[in-house]
Formats: sequence, C-alpha cells, structure tokens
Amino acid sequence: MAEKTAITVASGDGIGPEIMAATLAVLEKSGAQLAIEEIEIGERVYRRGASSGIEPSAWESLRRTRVFLKAPITTPQGGGFKSLNVTTRKTLGLYANVRPCVAYHPFVQTLHPGMDVVIVRENEEDLYAGIEHRQTENVVQCLKLISRPGCEKIARYAFEYARRHSRRKVTCFTKDNIMKLTDGLFHKVFEETGTEYPDLEKEHWIVDIGAAKLADTPEAFDVIVMPNLYGDILSDVAAQIAGSVGLAGSANIGDRCAMFEAIHGSAPRRAGQNVANPSGLLLASVMMLVHIGQPEVAARVHNAWLKTIEDGIHTYDVYTEGTSAAKVGTREFAQAVVERLGEKPGKLKPAVYASAPSAPLETGLRERNASERTLVGMDVFVNWNGRAEDLERRLRPLAGDGLALTTISNRGIKVWPDGFPETMQTEHWQCRYLVGGTATTTHAALADLLRRAAEAGLDFIKTENLFTFAGERGYSLGQGE
Repeated sequence: MAEKTAITVASGDGIGPEIMAATLAVLEKSGAQLAIEEIEIGERVYRRGASSGIEPSAWESLRRTRVFLKAPITTPQGGGFKSLNVTTRKTLGLYANVRPCVAYHPFVQTLHPGMDVVIVRENEEDLYAGIEHRQTENVVQCLKLISRPGCEKIARYAFEYARRHSRRKVTCFTKDNIMKLTDGLFHKVFEETGTEYPDLEKEHWIVDIGAAKLADTPEAFDVIVMPNLYGDILSDVAAQIAGSVGLAGSANIGDRCAMFEAIHGSAPRRAGQNVANPSGLLLASVMMLVHIGQPEVAARVHNAWLKTIEDGIHTYDVYTEGTSAAKVGTREFAQAVVERLGEKPGKLKPAVYASAPSAPLETGLRERNASERTLVGMDVFVNWNGRAEDLERRLRPLAGDGLALTTISNRGIKVWPDGFPETMQTEHWQCRYLVGGTATTTHAALADLLRRAAEAGLDFIKTENLFTFAGERGYSLGQGE
C-alpha cells in the first residue's frame, strides 16, 4: 500500500462540518491515501480571543503537513477580527489562488455551455494587505500595495499553469488607466513575463470592460490573471455564470504549502439541514489529490462526481425540474458519488490528471539593478476645516530649503491653485511640497518642514516622501494637476 500523505483538515463553521464529512466520506472510499490531522478554526476560536481565528497548535499542524483542506468559516462582524483566509494565505506564502470555472451543460443550467475559464488571482497583496487608518472625523484610507516580486510570481504562475494544462491563452485584467503605478506595475510585469512564453497567446483588458466581456462571452477567455481584489470578485462571478458558486473549488498555492477550499461561505442559515452542496469542497479535494501526487485517485473522484451530475442527482441549489432526476441532501449526494466511483461520464468530458507539481519550483524573480532614487519632496496630509485658499495661506510660510508648496488636493482632486467651487471638499487635504527642476532635498529638510508645520499649529496626520527613480516620477499627479 502506498504511503499515506499527511494533510490538515478543518471542518469550519455553518455548513462546513456537513460538507467536510461528505467530502471525507468520498475520499475514504476512493482509495485516497491520507493521514488526516484535524484542527479547530473559525468562530469558536475567534470567541476564545484569537483575533485571526486560529491558535498556535493549529499552525504547528499546518507547517508540518503543508497541505490544508479547509471548510468555510464564519468571521464575527466587528471587534477587530481578521480574515482567517487572508491570514493563512499570507502567513504560509500562498501567493496563487486558482479557481476553475466550468459549465456542466446541459445538466446544470447556464447561459454559456462552452465555458471553461481558470482564474488565477494574486493572493497576498493589493488592498487585501488590510492596512487601513481612520485619519480624520470623516475620512478613512486603505493602502493598495503592489510589489514587483509579487507581480512576477503570480504572472509566472499563470503562464506555467497554462502551459502545463495545455491552455492556449493568458489574459491580464487591471485598472491601469486609473491606477497607473500599482495596476500599471502589474500589467507591465505581465507583459515582461509573457515574452518568455511565445507558445501562449497574451492579452490585456481593463478590468471593467473585461468583466463585462467575461459575463457576456466567457468563451473568449482561457486563463485570466489579476490582482487580489478583482480576482476575488470576478472568480465568484465567473463561477456563478458557469452554473453555481456552490460547484467551485479553489487551490491556494505557495512554494512550500497549499490550501484547498470551496469558494463559497459558511451559509449558517443552511447549517444542520442536510441540504448543502458539498461539490465545491469535493472538487477542491480533487485539486489537492493532484497536488500531493495522487492523480489517479483525483480522476476517479472527479469522474464519479461528473457521472453523478450527469445522472441528474442534484442538491437543491442546482436542481431543475425536467433536467434533474432527484433532489438529494448533502449525505445522499456524497453516497451517490461513492456509488459511481470507477465510472466515467458519458456526455461530459472525463477528467484526466497527470502527476505534476502545482506550482513552479522556482519563483523566477528577475535580477534587476536598483534604480537611482532621488528625494524631491513630500506630501503632507492635513486635517483642516475650512477653505483651500485659507489653508494655502497657512501653508505658504512653511516653505524653505528649496521646497515650495505646489498643489493642494482633496480626496485626490486638485483644489489649489485654480480649484473649482463645485468640487466637494472634506477636512482631509493633501499638500504637496516639491523642489524645482533637477534639485533634490534631504530627510533633514523634510523634518524641518514638519517642525515648522507643528509650530504653526497645523494638524498633519500623514506624510509621504516623493521620489523619482532614474528620473521617472514615482508618485501620481492629482486629478486636474
């Protein structure tokens, strides 16, 4: 008998225990060689005082097995509780979230019978860094962080995935017509990385029109790679377009660890009723079996599931009069899959898997020479109740050491000089001081500027140093600047 692979399993909250029990029942009968370590995560752990929903002993199991099969959890609202999913992905370096979105026409209703799209979502950065601040009475901020190494890892993963799974095209979604530095970097790295894959088609879409195209003509796409927030939203949209969010599983892949889960939530209103669809978690377990080197078992489970769907054995969420043969509960659906182990679908495409690593063994980060970085100024963010003109009069005397006040913006819109009276203004002001021409400044000069601001009684709440890199501006202009 093959040596068993250790995995960590968490049953989660809401419908989690039911769909995990159903999934494990199928895996046990399929011949999967698994040594299961169970941990507790989620709502009860949050209530015991762990703000991230996981305790140290659970981390020990995850770092030992490096494979996590996880049911959905409930994160309590408010109280500073952090998302366990985000915490796990970032702590274990699970940088690639892979979500296949496939139509199962005519057995599951869909407007797009030919849909077969894989969304590869960057998993660690973007707005999901979760760095937020309340800066004034009426203004809060969330920092969007995009790094070149993070972009390189996810872009390379998307191209490697496409190549290894005989896909033809990789598409990048960003919003770099607005966020020219952050999303612009993601797009730029995608293009750079794509030159190393001449066998694959490459294209880029602005995310809003790309999302519209995905909803209307998903057959136009194959593998789509995108930053964290867009990927989170559009993978759910794509799964629902394909047939149902309840059918979609996902893999979270890192260089050392991996986590597998359904993409849906814990659905507490459906808990304990034996109605939940276990398909998302079961298909996530199929991805897990491929990842740990048991592709034959993965194919056996997947094909039994396809045969069950094809035979019209459906849970309530995909049951359709005239198409479905029987409406069954969670346990009964799992038993139907078990009864079909060893069978293959007759109309749906049978699953075939080869044993291959689920992630590149090397991140492939490029060696780059550091750009010459030059300090040229500072943005000083000020809490001020009043008009831009009055604020400018308070700010003007602070200039010195070659620094001059050049603009004042409010929520990213330039309001001085030459502001419009129609522009809505809050008490949150961005005041830009720059040196002119090719001159540079120093940290000491900026510190003196802040000292003068403090002595003038100005309530500055945040600063951002302004740099050029090899002569190229490293900061955005305000709208209208």
